[in-house]
Amino acid sequence: MEDLAALRAEIDRIDAEMHALLIQRGGIIDRLIAVKGTSASGSAFRPGREAAMMRRVAERHRGLLPLDTVEGIWRVIIATFTYVQAPFSVHADISAGDPAMRDSARFHFGFTVPYRPHPTCAAVIEAVAASRGDLGIFRFDPRAAQVPAKGAAKGEAWWEGLIGAGRPKVIARLPFIERPAHPAGTPVFVVAKPLDDPAAAQRDWVLWAVRCGAWTEEAERAVQGLYGEVVARAKPKGEVERLLLAVPGGVGTRQLAEALDGAGAAVSSLDETGSHAARFRV
Repeated sequence: MEDLAALRAEIDRIDAEMHALLIQRGGIIDRLIAVKGTSASGSAFRPGREAAMMRRVAERHRGLLPLDTVEGIWRVIIATFTYVQAPFSVHADISAGDPAMRDSARFHFGFTVPYRPHPTCAAVIEAVAASRGDLGIFRFDPRAAQVPAKGAAKGEAWWEGLIGAGRPKVIARLPFIERPAHPAGTPVFVVAKPLDDPAAAQRDWVLWAVRCGAWTEEAERAVQGLYGEVVARAKPKGEVERLLLAVPGGVGTRQLAEALDGAGAAVSSLDETGSHAARFRV
């Protein structure tokens, strides 16, 4: 039978090594700041790199420690060291309630990063637009996109605040590691000002803001034929349909426009509003 004191000493040794590695990681980040100058010049976010890191964490995980715990620890490490490189806040839309959004923000970004609640998606987008390098998060429900969702009946198409050069764009969809009973499972988009390095974006999925004369079943099938989905939908009274679509990154602007027009959608505008990584499902 193993000695209890020896086992506890082994745990203490491992804990000390983990702490030392975190200190070592901090030293490398300090050198990274000197090389990149991110503390003075803006965003340190690299969505593609972060997605690759989290995918590796999920793939190599084993043992009795829950994946929820491992993901949460890594998220806090990544977000906190990003914050050290270039301080930022997370602005959250709490129009549907604060607890779920706060849980998502704390799970994915930790407690060091300031949390700023706002009453609407539009307020979040504008707060991000006015910042140097903040993030914004807001919830969505693709299941409700087949009919105009709550708020859309009033003509709210929040995604149109992302249209245009220099405007905030979607850079991630969370949670990235999807599984049943996720502790922060509320689906949210993350928005940020355009990244300094466009190559840092992850374009597995691209989001498009669409205005069209009529959204038909044929148009719905055309999007599905491209392996895409309707994420959100609004129809202000007396005006054209407004939709947010997510399609694979390999689908170009022309291909999407031709598919929709061929289905009788009568598209009047088609604008990219961001992109994100494909989710990792457990």
